This record gives sequence, structure tokens and C-alpha cells, in this order.
Amino acid sequence: MGEYSTLSYEVSAPGLATVALAQPETRNALAPELLAELIQALERARADQDVRVVVLASTHPTVFSSGGNLASFTADVPLLERHEDNERFPELFRLLGELGKPSICAARGHVLAGALGLALACDLVIASDSATFGTPEIGVGLFPFMVTALLYRNVPRKRAAELMLLGERITAAQAQQIGIVNRVVPEAEFDQAVHDWAGRLAARSPLMLRMGKDAMFRQQDMALADALDYLRAQLTLAFATEDAREGVAAFFEKRDPRWRGR
Repeated sequence: MGEYSTLSYEVSAPGLATVALAQPETRNALAPELLAELIQALERARADQDVRVVVLASTHPTVFSSGGNLASFTADVPLLERHEDNERFPELFRLLGELGKPSICAARGHVLAGALGLALACDLVIASDSATFGTPEIGVGLFPFMVTALLYRNVPRKRAAELMLLGERITAAQAQQIGIVNRVVPEAEFDQAVHDWAGRLAARSPLMLRMGKDAMFRQQDMALADALDYLRAQLTLAFATEDAREGVAAFFEKRDPRWRGR
């Protein structure tokens, strides 16, 4: 795993950074060390101009992540220290939104509790047909507080309430039906499906993907009139880029575009 002890980081062609949670002995429990290293890895991918797409994955064959580390919840830790540790969740959610390049959650296995927040914070989610999703915290006397904000931005209110209040798992197919998952594929086709989407994203203009992602994230909580004003300004800026002119020229000349990133 190189310089990381809880995850692996690999960049492959064409500009694909794969950040894989790699603590199978804890079922990739979201302990402070793992969360801190995940933030470091995502910041590294954001800063690397050669990275065009980020895939968030797991090395465990059947678990993406089981969520928070329950053992740590009963540890004798000062309240202020625990509160500071909890900042890593919103930091990760904001970081994925402001990554400047598209992210794919490769949900090969179970995605539970806080890990569901990570999946929802990604732009796209591809799940194997054996994966399950859920927020089981209520069963152990807790509540998925940090996940709530993202659930309500992705899932209808009644379905979000059902997930959080009952704490029951749902299948990948059910998760797709309510808007958590984009695509469900058989296990044998999973890797190919992830690489296919990653390759298609990497072939787009990195400049326009960054502008588009920034716009998607910033406008989501604006009032309609404010969002339209902001998006109109972004459209005007997009018209001024070389990549926009190159993309249109390539379309009419029936050739692949040569993105310049400006």
C-alpha cells in the first residue's frame, strides 16, 4: 500500500486514480486513521493534473465498508477530541463535491452506515448485484446523523426516513430504484463496467468537467433564481474556453477532440 497503511492508491492510464479501502480485518471500518488517509489520497488526486477520474473502491471481495468503528464509540475519549474527529466526515463529503474531477464509487460489496455517505458524495455509483446498502445505526442506539444531509439530497424524503428509522438493508436493485445507485451489474462484469465509465469520463475535457462539477456542487442549495444567474455566468465562461471551441470543431470535422485544458 506504499505510504498508506489503510488504503491503496494507484494511477493508471488514461488518468484513472483508484483509491481502495484496504483494511479487510476491520471490514474497512471508518476509523479516524482511515478517514485521514482517505482525505490525503483525495487531495493528492485533486492536485495531480494527470488524474482525470477518481474511483473509490475496496480491496475486500464482499464489503465496501461496514461504516464507523463501533469499538471506538465506547472508548474513553474527551468529547472535544471526538467532536474534532467527526469533522472528517463533512470534510470528505465536501472534498468529493469539490474534487474538480468526476468520482465513481465502485460498490462491489456492502455499503453501510457512514460508508453510504461516501457513496452518495461520489458523482456516480456502480454496484455489483450482490451489494447491499443501509444505515443500521439505529439498531445499536445510534443514528446516521452525517449521512442524513446526503440522503435527503439523493433520495425521496419518505424512503430516506425508512432507511434511517428502520435501519434495514436494501439490495443494489432497490438502491438503484430510489436513486442511490446509477448502475447494477453482475459480479463478473463489475470491473469492466467501472473501467468503461472511467474511460469515458477520462476522454472528456478535464476543464469542462471541473467547471461542470463545481457548478453542480455550488448550485444544489441555491434558490432557483440565484442558481439560474450563477449557471448563466458559468455558461458564458464556458463559451470563452478553447476546449469548447475545440470540441465543436472536432464534432463537425468528425475527429477526436484534442483537449488543451484552457
